[in-house]
Amino acid sequence: MPNIIPIGPITIKLYGLMIALGVCTGLFISTKRAKKIGLSVDLIESLLWVVMLGGFGGSRLIFYITVFPDIIKRPSILWELSYGYVVYGGILGGVLAGICYIKYKKEPVLSYLDLLMPQVALAQAIGRIGCLCAGCCYGKPTHLPIGFTYHTSQFAPIGVALFPTQIISSMGDFVLFLGLFLYSKKRRTKGMTGGLYFVFYSMGRFAIEFLRGDVERGGVLWFSTSQWISIIVFVAALIWIVFLKLHHPKEVIYIKKISPEQVRRDSLMLDNEERL
Repeated sequence: MPNIIPIGPITIKLYGLMIALGVCTGLFISTKRAKKIGLSVDLIESLLWVVMLGGFGGSRLIFYITVFPDIIKRPSILWELSYGYVVYGGILGGVLAGICYIKYKKEPVLSYLDLLMPQVALAQAIGRIGCLCAGCCYGKPTHLPIGFTYHTSQFAPIGVALFPTQIISSMGDFVLFLGLFLYSKKRRTKGMTGGLYFVFYSMGRFAIEFLRGDVERGGVLWFSTSQWISIIVFVAALIWIVFLKLHHPKEVIYIKKISPEQVRRDSLMLDNEERL
């Protein structure tokens, strides 16, 4: 599968194009949903840049940790930005930066997490198609008929049938988006949609790692670096969900007959009560 499409003097890389498409699609849906439930569209648009910077920093940090021995031998890895981005680090870094920014703006953090996390899964689903085009995040060799063979790739082995881990991941993220999107429309405890994203994403990521073939990402004992992160995230998300159920039993539901201004006031009032 080609990763580069020449259009006259312009060369388009499908990897970057799919990531940009995922981000733009997620932003479009997020702003549409925000208008319906009375959250700030301006905040979401500015939040995008904060999340992107946090995601960039987080993805590079995890990469540096996994290849630290190589950095000692060749420090130029630190500023070689054409590769070396760990998705898990990007997610965690982006979410942490977003939470800090929302709190700085004195807005309800849980409401924005519930709103945005389904679209994060959608952006990942589209972005993984870019991984398939580029050949990164490839799978182990397989003799099964589902194997995907690269004839040109900067990352994946050439001429070897591989597990299509990028397609599997993309399909899983699409299902996660749909499930969270539908769940977020139901009566629920605030913060649950965001918590469930981390529960199910970590489960899926832990499983798909057994099929990944890019072993240079590093690992400890029986599991890869991403699997250990998945375990930590899964446990933390479960604790978070239990905490919400025990200490924040109030449930919210968005009804179209209620004006966005009223929903926003109710959401802020609930957050103030929870802090008390």
